Amino acid sequence: MRIGVITFPGSLDDVDAVRAVRLAGAESVPLWHAEHDLEGVDAVVLPGGFSYGDYLRAGAIAARAPIMQDVVDRARQGMPVLGICNGFQVLCEAGLLPGALTRNGHLHFRNRDQALRIERADTAWTHDYATGQRIVVPVKNGEGRYVAAPADLDRIEGEGRVVVRYVDGNPNGSMRDIAGVTSEDGRVVGLMPHPEHAVEDLTGPSTDGLGFFTSVVTAMVAA
Repeated sequence: MRIGVITFPGSLDDVDAVRAVRLAGAESVPLWHAEHDLEGVDAVVLPGGFSYGDYLRAGAIAARAPIMQDVVDRARQGMPVLGICNGFQVLCEAGLLPGALTRNGHLHFRNRDQALRIERADTAWTHDYATGQRIVVPVKNGEGRYVAAPADLDRIEGEGRVVVRYVDGNPNGSMRDIAGVTSEDGRVVGLMPHPEHAVEDLTGPSTDGLGFFTSVVTAMVAA
């Protein structure tokens, strides 16, 4: 299986995402923001960082990069896409996921190991977890507060589109403790925490994040 990892100007965690993909047993394919070529990959990861310096709004410029036109088209055809932190912001700005990410409620950058609860274990990126499972992965963001209109939040909750939720404290003031959401078909997932930083005992607080990457491999092989 071949998983593309996109690099935008200002991406910081693309190398970490590449390593996580390889540890999950897939081939990592580097993709450049300015190209119109997904190189036949089976899935795509949008990594964390500060694409285009977070000018205008976090993720707003990257969402209009040439390669994102291809990502949007392929995602709507069913290709799995994972957006991590800045990648989550890009997916919301591109219209692939509902809601938006705004400045943290306390207006401070937050960097810590964070407990999460898996709310859905049937998406392409959470297949290897169990619903209700608690995991610990790092968060590091200044604009990670998930927001949506009350009616939209009710709809997102009612449709079961919350994938992961903060537990044991909300690091950024996200509404309803939402840490990540999915598309209607469960193929596109975005989350603010960084699973790619929790894939090895040597460097992470745990290996709890590796399941996001092994899940898509399992899902694609099963398909």
